[in-house]
Amino acid sequence: MNGSRKLSPQEIADVLRERIRTGHLRAGDRLPTQAELAEEFGVERGTVRQALRALQDDGLLNNVSKGSPPRIAEPARTAGEQPQPTMVGLAPRLVEGFSVPHVRVDVVCHTAETLMLALGEPVRQIHEGRVRPESIDVRLLLPSRDINLAFPVLVEGRGDDDPDPVHKRWLAMRNAQAQVLRHNLMSLRSSHGIDVHVTYRALPFTPPVKLYLLNEEEALIGYYMLTRREEEWGSQTLDMYDALGAKSLLFSFMTQAGLRDAAFVEESQKWFDALWETITTDLTLS
Repeated sequence: MNGSRKLSPQEIADVLRERIRTGHLRAGDRLPTQAELAEEFGVERGTVRQALRALQDDGLLNNVSKGSPPRIAEPARTAGEQPQPTMVGLAPRLVEGFSVPHVRVDVVCHTAETLMLALGEPVRQIHEGRVRPESIDVRLLLPSRDINLAFPVLVEGRGDDDPDPVHKRWLAMRNAQAQVLRHNLMSLRSSHGIDVHVTYRALPFTPPVKLYLLNEEEALIGYYMLTRREEEWGSQTLDMYDALGAKSLLFSFMTQAGLRDAAFVEESQKWFDALWETITTDLTLS
């Protein structure tokens, strides 16, 4: 392919683009290393990097410059594609997120229930040897136990001197789910030698939305929709306003989808980091 002259980054990108178009390279496949591509095309690695960045800008590659060969991206979503409920849409996105060497997941949510369940799929694939990240860093922002939650709350309210059974129920759920999530991820340290970190901090307010940030490449956001419902808890029937987060529709924004989506992902990450570093406090699961 060298011919009598060096190929330009655009020409190399066109060759790789054609391989993707014809199916020689398929969604999820890894490209050869930059060194291998440089040898194949008879150019310097810098030329290859420029070609790969051009393909990433076109939405054809994921994880360029992440420390390992990039993967062929899934076909771009169409404008009419419908968002999915959290329990349907989150697990596949986490599986994709866990395909990189260094996984980072930042989450703002009301409890860890949905994330705990959705992480079961990428953890299963790690145990099966289908994915093998080198490190996993998960950070969660959850409401503090010391605040008056906006929800869930009793429909009729309560007296100032009465214990709040709804708050006790929520706190027990928050702690138990977060402990299970931490245990499931930390067990990958001993079973697979993966460098795992799971950290929690407490928010001084009730988040009205849930936000999942994956590898600084994708933001998934969903609204907590309040509903009135009853639930048996201990010897009581709780009539309360609550949010069923697993049914919230998740809206996805990806850096590869264009400038608007990329700006949303970047600002969401800045928002999370600012909360983490300023007004949040240490969270104890007890």
